[in-house]
Amino acid sequence: MPQISFNSPVGALTIFEFDGQIVSLDWGFVEDMETSPVLDEAKSQINAYFAQKLTRFDLPLAPGGTPFQAAVWAAMCDIPLGQTATYQDLARIAGSPKGFRAVGMACGKNPIPILIPCHRVLATGGKPGGYSGDGGLETKEALLKLEGVDLYPVKKASQQTAFDL
Repeated sequence: MPQISFNSPVGALTIFEFDGQIVSLDWGFVEDMETSPVLDEAKSQINAYFAQKLTRFDLPLAPGGTPFQAAVWAAMCDIPLGQTATYQDLARIAGSPKGFRAVGMACGKNPIPILIPCHRVLATGGKPGGYSGDGGLETKEALLKLEGVDLYPVKKASQQTAFDL
Protein backbone atom coordinates (compact mmCIF):
# COMPACT_ATOMS: atom_id res chain seq x y z
CA MET A 1 0.00 0.00 0.00
CA PRO A 2 1.55 3.36 -0.98
CA GLN A 3 2.36 5.59 1.97
CA ILE A 4 4.30 8.76 2.60
CA SER A 5 5.60 10.24 5.84
CA PHE A 6 6.59 13.82 6.59
CA ASN A 7 6.95 16.25 9.48
CA SER A 8 4.23 18.73 10.37
CA PRO A 9 3.67 21.27 13.17
CA VAL A 10 1.68 18.57 15.05
CA GLY A 11 4.29 15.84 14.62
CA ALA A 12 5.27 13.32 12.00
CA LEU A 13 2.36 12.24 9.79
CA THR A 14 1.94 9.23 7.53
CA ILE A 15 -0.73 9.12 4.84
CA PHE A 16 -1.85 5.84 3.28
CA GLU A 17 -3.45 5.37 -0.13
CA PHE A 18 -5.34 2.46 -1.59
CA ASP A 19 -6.60 2.36 -5.17
CA GLY A 20 -6.08 6.10 -5.75
CA GLN A 21 -7.83 7.22 -2.54
CA ILE A 22 -6.61 8.35 0.89
CA VAL A 23 -7.65 5.70 3.43
CA SER A 24 -5.73 6.68 6.56
CA LEU A 25 -3.64 9.35 8.22
CA ASP A 26 -1.60 8.35 11.26
CA TRP A 27 0.95 10.02 13.48
CA GLY A 28 4.50 8.71 13.18
CA PHE A 29 6.98 7.81 10.46
CA VAL A 30 7.26 4.70 8.31
CA GLU A 31 10.57 3.54 6.91
CA ASP A 32 9.43 2.04 3.61
CA MET A 33 7.76 4.85 1.73
CA GLU A 34 6.14 4.40 -1.65
CA THR A 35 4.69 7.64 -2.96
CA SER A 36 2.01 8.27 -5.57
CA PRO A 37 0.46 11.34 -7.23
CA VAL A 38 -2.44 11.25 -4.73
CA LEU A 39 -0.08 11.08 -1.76
CA ASP A 40 2.11 13.87 -3.16
CA GLU A 41 -1.01 16.03 -3.57
CA ALA A 42 -2.18 15.20 -0.03
CA LYS A 43 1.21 16.18 1.39
CA SER A 44 1.14 19.41 -0.63
CA GLN A 45 -2.37 20.29 0.58
CA ILE A 46 -1.56 19.49 4.22
CA ASN A 47 1.56 21.66 4.05
CA ALA A 48 -0.52 24.47 2.50
CA TYR A 49 -3.09 24.06 5.30
CA PHE A 50 -0.38 24.44 7.96
CA ALA A 51 1.01 27.47 6.09
CA GLN A 52 -2.53 28.92 6.24
CA LYS A 53 -2.80 28.97 2.44
CA LEU A 54 -5.54 26.33 2.12
CA THR A 55 -9.01 26.46 3.65
CA ARG A 56 -10.54 23.24 2.28
CA PHE A 57 -8.98 19.96 1.26
CA ASP A 58 -9.82 18.57 -2.18
CA LEU A 59 -8.66 14.96 -2.12
CA PRO A 60 -10.23 11.57 -2.86
CA LEU A 61 -11.01 10.17 0.59
CA ALA A 62 -12.20 6.63 1.35
CA PRO A 63 -12.30 6.29 5.13
CA GLY A 64 -14.34 3.07 5.27
CA GLY A 65 -16.90 2.67 8.02
CA THR A 66 -20.58 2.24 8.73
CA PRO A 67 -23.17 4.33 6.85
CA PHE A 68 -23.70 6.40 10.02
CA GLN A 69 -19.96 7.03 10.42
CA ALA A 70 -19.75 8.00 6.74
CA ALA A 71 -22.60 10.50 7.24
CA VAL A 72 -20.85 11.99 10.29
CA TRP A 73 -17.51 12.22 8.49
CA ALA A 74 -19.16 13.87 5.48
CA ALA A 75 -20.81 16.40 7.81
CA MET A 76 -17.43 17.11 9.42
CA CYS A 77 -15.98 17.94 6.01
CA ASP A 78 -18.69 20.59 5.64
CA ILE A 79 -17.63 22.46 8.80
CA PRO A 80 -15.76 25.49 7.42
CA LEU A 81 -12.22 26.23 8.53
CA GLY A 82 -12.24 28.42 11.63
CA GLN A 83 -15.67 27.23 12.73
CA THR A 84 -16.86 24.43 14.97
CA ALA A 85 -19.94 22.27 15.43
CA THR A 86 -21.13 20.21 18.38
CA TYR A 87 -21.61 16.48 18.58
CA GLN A 88 -25.33 17.24 18.81
CA ASP A 89 -25.24 19.35 15.61
CA LEU A 90 -23.63 16.49 13.71
CA ALA A 91 -26.09 13.97 15.14
CA ARG A 92 -28.95 16.00 13.68
CA ILE A 93 -27.22 16.32 10.31
CA ALA A 94 -26.46 12.58 10.24
CA GLY A 95 -30.15 11.82 10.80
CA SER A 96 -29.96 10.71 14.43
CA PRO A 97 -30.82 13.74 16.61
CA LYS A 98 -30.21 11.86 19.87
CA GLY A 99 -27.10 10.12 18.58
CA PHE A 100 -24.52 12.58 19.89
CA ARG A 101 -22.66 9.80 21.72
CA ALA A 102 -22.52 7.81 18.48
CA VAL A 103 -21.10 10.94 16.81
CA GLY A 104 -18.41 11.01 19.49
CA MET A 105 -17.61 7.38 18.69
CA ALA A 106 -17.45 8.21 14.95
CA CYS A 107 -15.07 11.07 15.73
CA GLY A 108 -12.86 8.69 17.68
CA LYS A 109 -12.83 6.18 14.80
CA ASN A 110 -12.06 8.79 12.11
CA PRO A 111 -9.20 7.17 10.17
CA ILE A 112 -8.25 10.38 8.34
CA PRO A 113 -7.94 13.14 10.97
CA ILE A 114 -7.06 16.65 9.81
CA LEU A 115 -8.36 15.86 6.30
CA ILE A 116 -11.70 14.88 7.87
CA PRO A 117 -11.63 17.65 10.48
CA CYS A 118 -12.90 15.95 13.63
CA HIS A 119 -10.90 18.54 15.59
CA ARG A 120 -13.68 21.02 14.71
CA VAL A 121 -16.25 19.04 16.70
CA LEU A 122 -16.87 20.19 20.27
CA ALA A 123 -19.04 19.13 23.16
CA THR A 124 -22.02 21.22 24.18
CA GLY A 125 -21.00 24.53 25.69
CA GLY A 126 -17.82 24.77 23.62
CA LYS A 127 -15.87 22.23 25.67
CA PRO A 128 -13.21 20.50 23.56
CA GLY A 129 -14.42 16.93 24.06
CA GLY A 130 -11.80 14.41 23.00
CA TYR A 131 -9.35 13.90 20.18
CA SER A 132 -7.96 10.60 19.01
CA GLY A 133 -4.95 12.02 17.19
CA ASP A 134 -1.46 11.89 18.65
CA GLY A 135 -1.12 14.45 21.40
CA GLY A 136 -4.82 14.25 22.22
CA LEU A 137 -6.41 17.52 23.26
CA GLU A 138 -3.12 19.39 22.82
CA THR A 139 -3.17 18.56 19.11
CA LYS A 140 -6.88 19.43 18.80
CA GLU A 141 -6.25 22.79 20.46
CA ALA A 142 -3.23 23.45 18.19
CA LEU A 143 -5.26 22.70 15.04
CA LEU A 144 -8.13 24.92 16.19
CA LYS A 145 -5.73 27.71 17.16
CA LEU A 146 -4.14 27.50 13.69
CA GLU A 147 -7.65 27.98 12.27
CA GLY A 148 -8.34 30.99 14.51
CA VAL A 149 -10.62 29.24 17.02
CA ASP A 150 -9.97 30.17 20.65
CA LEU A 151 -11.31 27.46 22.93
CA TYR A 152 -10.51 29.45 26.04
CA PRO A 153 -11.29 33.10 25.39
CA VAL A 154 -10.35 35.50 28.15
CA LYS A 155 -13.50 36.71 29.87
CA LYS A 156 -13.89 40.33 30.81
CA ALA A 157 -14.36 40.95 34.54
CA SER A 158 -18.02 41.82 33.90
CA GLN A 159 -18.55 38.40 32.23
CA GLN A 160 -17.11 36.31 35.07
CA THR A 161 -19.39 34.28 37.25
CA ALA A 162 -18.96 33.16 40.84
CA PHE A 163 -17.64 29.84 39.51
CA ASP A 164 -14.85 31.66 37.62
CA LEU A 165 -13.51 33.43 40.71
